[in-house]
Amino acid sequence: MSLETDPLILAPFQIEPAFDERIWGTPDLRPWYDHVTTAGETPIGEVWLTGDQCRVATGELAGRSLGEVFAENSEAMLGPGIPDWIEGQSPLLLKVLFAKEKLSVQVHPDDRLAQKYGFPRGKTECWYALAAEPEAAVAAGLLPSVTLDQIEAEVADGTLEKSLNVLPVVAGDMIFVDAGTVHAIWPGSVLLETQQNSDLTYRLFDYGRPRELHVAKAIEATRLKTAAGKIAPKVFADRTVLIESTYFSVEKVSVEGTRTGSSLQCAPGLQYLFAAAGSGRIEPAGAAKFDAVELPTRGVVAIPASSPAWEVVDVGGLELIRIAPRFPVAAEGGA
Repeated sequence: MSLETDPLILAPFQIEPAFDERIWGTPDLRPWYDHVTTAGETPIGEVWLTGDQCRVATGELAGRSLGEVFAENSEAMLGPGIPDWIEGQSPLLLKVLFAKEKLSVQVHPDDRLAQKYGFPRGKTECWYALAAEPEAAVAAGLLPSVTLDQIEAEVADGTLEKSLNVLPVVAGDMIFVDAGTVHAIWPGSVLLETQQNSDLTYRLFDYGRPRELHVAKAIEATRLKTAAGKIAPKVFADRTVLIESTYFSVEKVSVEGTRTGSSLQCAPGLQYLFAAAGSGRIEPAGAAKFDAVELPTRGVVAIPASSPAWEVVDVGGLELIRIAPRFPVAAEGGA
């Protein structure tokens, strides 16, 4: 049976990025992406790599939105036996963040709090620093002894920054931000964000911008102590595990010439391949048959759980990041 007639088999496919406007973003994404905004337009802060609105760029599903693909091909994308609460939905959202100004000081709810307010899931995330200037920094969590009453008072008088746990950022850092963590991103770095597929954000403080704050919900969501912070990599001969969390794993994979998918030592299921530098190509391996798929610089190729055997070819200078969802038995309260 061919790929075209078997709904349970999906070949790898490239995803088109979507450029998301943010007032703290940058008008010129070069050399990362060939995208420049014109005068008067809101700058781009986030490049969504796997958003529900992103379009499939190659193969039999070309032109379909990623949200449609998951809704109509859930088992082929994710594999059998996935939890009921994720069926038919894309589990992860991957972004590249470009902050020219400070983001708001914010917090994301966990699954239980999100569901209390009618949303399917909360937002646990991580940031991998693709690049960083000398003064780059983020805030991840609160300093010891800070209280919720103190946070409310500092939000009111504009001094909340003094209670944040500030971390310097260098290229290659992995920073975990579990749901409930008060956090912020400041200018100077380009970050690859892996997160639950949710855009729920409760703003505590926004540096005077004319945007809505959500102080009461942010306080409700805040955990004074979380697991947030820098994660030390686990280095193996052929790969480096950057993080393994409840909801996702992120690895940097060595590719010298060609690497088969079966050699990546990963659990069965959906994988996203991101070219942090250089470029590659996904080709059929062994007796498998499908059209080769290009993996451009800073692009993403989805490898469905049902994909035929495949291999990745280093076309030139490929720095490969492999990202895969992980599923707790039920939607949980955090990482």
